[in-house]
Amino acid sequence: MSSSTTTPRSTRLPRSERRAQLLEAAQAVFVQSGYHAAAMDEIAERAGVSKPVLYQHFPGKLDLYLALLDTHCETLEQLVRHALERTEGDNEVRVRATVAAYFDFVTREDAAFRMVFESDLTSVPQVRGRLDAVEMACAEAISEVIALDTGVDEERALLLGSALAGMAQVAARHWLAQDGELPEADAAATISMLAWRGLGSFPKVAG
Repeated sequence: MSSSTTTPRSTRLPRSERRAQLLEAAQAVFVQSGYHAAAMDEIAERAGVSKPVLYQHFPGKLDLYLALLDTHCETLEQLVRHALERTEGDNEVRVRATVAAYFDFVTREDAAFRMVFESDLTSVPQVRGRLDAVEMACAEAISEVIALDTGVDEERALLLGSALAGMAQVAARHWLAQDGELPEADAAATISMLAWRGLGSFPKVAG
């Protein structure tokens, strides 16, 4: 492995810093090789530590994967909730910000979105549970705003919230994969316009 992708052997670090270093190395290897082809030896080498040090922090490869997945799921949920909270009072702006949150997530340098939206471990119960949980959390956060604004019942609001979240993430991934000339902001605005023309047709609750 080239020196450009391997962290030099380092001195003893505080546990939290070492853990962060190992997770960063694991993220790079998982994205590059996929879970099944990734090896603990490769992750340790990339982090610049011995394999026993890696196992002191993470008993196995799945433990590393789940720790990363927890972080990425939390990041996505916080992006969505922040988009909804910081645009209080203007629902068209809320829709734009929510869609933009998904575009932000897929363009992050560590390619975290691949583990959330394109995981090759969806048949593993611990992974499936986390993916289902973040999908529902984002849909529920959006649906709460929709229900409050329109007065539609909880079931319809959740359906609409799921639709907006699903459309945003699929469109963001498609845009990224195309590697075209359309700027991120323009792509997000295009999808936001489509979403708002649908959601905006629901009557707003007075007051």
